[in-house]
Amino acid sequence: MEDKKISFERICLYAFLTSLTALSIDAVLPALRLIESDLHVEPPLSTQHIVSLFIFGMVFGELFLGPISDAVGRKRALVSGLLLYMAGTVVAMLSASVEMIVLGRILQGIGVAGPKIATRALIRDQFEGDAMARIMSFMFVLFILVPMIAPAMGQAVLAVAGWRAIFTVYLILSVLLCIWLVLRQPETLAPQDRIRFHSATLMRNALSVLRNRRVGLLIVATGLVFGAQLQYLSTAADIFFDVYGIAGTFPAYFAALAAGIGLASIVNAQVVRRFGMQVMSECALCGLSAFGLGLLIVSLLYAGRPPLPVFMGLGFAIFFFIGILFGNLNAMAMQSLGQLAGLGASLIASGSSLVAVVFAVVFGAFYNETTVPLASGFLVTGTLSLMLIRLAARASREPVIPVKRPA
Repeated sequence: MEDKKISFERICLYAFLTSLTALSIDAVLPALRLIESDLHVEPPLSTQHIVSLFIFGMVFGELFLGPISDAVGRKRALVSGLLLYMAGTVVAMLSASVEMIVLGRILQGIGVAGPKIATRALIRDQFEGDAMARIMSFMFVLFILVPMIAPAMGQAVLAVAGWRAIFTVYLILSVLLCIWLVLRQPETLAPQDRIRFHSATLMRNALSVLRNRRVGLLIVATGLVFGAQLQYLSTAADIFFDVYGIAGTFPAYFAALAAGIGLASIVNAQVVRRFGMQVMSECALCGLSAFGLGLLIVSLLYAGRPPLPVFMGLGFAIFFFIGILFGNLNAMAMQSLGQLAGLGASLIASGSSLVAVVFAVVFGAFYNETTVPLASGFLVTGTLSLMLIRLAARASREPVIPVKRPA
């Protein structure tokens, strides 16, 4: 009985650590227009970059914190990431210009890679295959309330204390998570299984992972899916305001669409063991393509401004399929990594984040106060990712053999 309690507590801890990324993105969304007005944002920067360059920071954090977790242990890497996240939060909180906010957000992104990457490695140390996908899906169930309530929380804090107070909340939560982690989480990577942090060894192991055709294809597929979501997150507040005149109730509509991801996580956790990750992912990508096409058609028919109920219905379906993909694509990519779980998780996350940022920035640049660019992004993501994971299914699943000593 005690073991079950400990296990549930750990899953909750992993869920909250992982959800720090979503919270850091979603809670600030209602504040973007106020920040733009308060700090007189001018090109080439825009408030979209407060979201997208946070992910850009994650690219660099993910490259290093995974290998560090392989070398010194998961727990130390997690604590290091949280401390850097706190530093970035303070910079953004005290900023007098959008440039300083962006700098703080980049530091936050680098730091949040610790919870994101090392937590996946913690799970990989303890679970594998479809069981790992099931645990990750249960994690999504536990923290699904975060993207649903984060904008509402941000708006409430905004109304009471201004946009800087949102960063104060980030700081308090990261401190509490760090204390919980230090006191309650044991190390999962035994000393004899650690891989010395040596540049030559790191490079050889990284090349071994990236040369794995299956992993490479899944990195791009994961990045495209993440990119479609990032495109939505970067433009969501603008779309609801410009197309539908919604401002104060934006968090409610945002939460309604996020509920699609929550429902998908529950469904996936129940059925992934029966059908497998590949089948679930292919079906989800077919659905994403179909509903993305539907949203594009209806957007063109209504001059880029489809009726709100239609947009919400199609959007819910789209995010349901994206929710199916989250746990499965990451677990599929992690399958072939073995003892290189930390480095592999870094390369998967960093590579997919880089693809996502490029995708979101390119498609976001076409935003024209209509839903057409967003619908196009969903359609492109679904069709290309489906092709990629089918190619990945034909590739070898042999584990990558680590090099533990420099040549």
